[in-house]
Amino acid sequence: MADITAAMVKDLREMTGAAMMDCKKALVENNGDMEASKEFLRKKGQAMADKKSSRETKEGAIALAQNGDKAALIKIACETDFVAINDDFQAFIQGLADGALSKGVGNFAEDFRGELVGAIAKMGENMSFVEGVSWEAKAGHVIGGYLHGKGKIGVLVELQAGGDLNKAREVAKDLAMHAAACKVEALEESELDPAVLEHEKAFLIDQAKDSGKPMEIIEKMVLGRLQKFKKEICLLDQNFVKEPDKTVRAYLKDQEKSVGGPLKATRFYKTSF
Repeated sequence: MADITAAMVKDLREMTGAAMMDCKKALVENNGDMEASKEFLRKKGQAMADKKSSRETKEGAIALAQNGDKAALIKIACETDFVAINDDFQAFIQGLADGALSKGVGNFAEDFRGELVGAIAKMGENMSFVEGVSWEAKAGHVIGGYLHGKGKIGVLVELQAGGDLNKAREVAKDLAMHAAACKVEALEESELDPAVLEHEKAFLIDQAKDSGKPMEIIEKMVLGRLQKFKKEICLLDQNFVKEPDKTVRAYLKDQEKSVGGPLKATRFYKTSF
């Protein structure tokens, strides 16, 4: 039987992220063979993941990786907030986001399967990939990213920009921070999901019927309230958080002077727990 040293256990732990006792057991079971021990731990991790797969994953966190005008957001769910804010979990999801940034667009659910199995074995909770994006801005575009708290809200905003692109990136980040603080469904009215508007309209009509007013009056009331609703959920029409006396659209127009060129919001992405 091979002599299992502390250095061997340490090396296996660094390679797999498994607990020290599990690493020692794997090495003992496999007579010190490092590759066989890694496979032993992989199978054990998969068995644990299968066993925990029925558990609900209602908590979790989001990780942001950004390098200039490339950015990725990855959202991973777990069972408890205790694990979600744990340094090991935070480092794990950051590694996934860094990988997504390097690789670009891919089948993240499939790409992360092996890493998730290992993390489940290490941290003892069921985990699942929820959603993710990887963006790379075209020439003449910039990206601003923002992560709130310990990954509870993540936002990306892209701007088409002229002039000083570094200043334009600061504006994009300002908009990402704004979007994190507000309820945003679309950049502007033309991008709103018609189903969302129909649902809100039906709700407003039912609500207005309680007033006992004639239907023609109710329809006018609902029209006004629906317009207000649209402005409340469209990014460009919202009052800008840092300067509430102006809309985001007006803020962008003002910033064109300091940037030295036109600014136009082209897309945004927001996810949260």
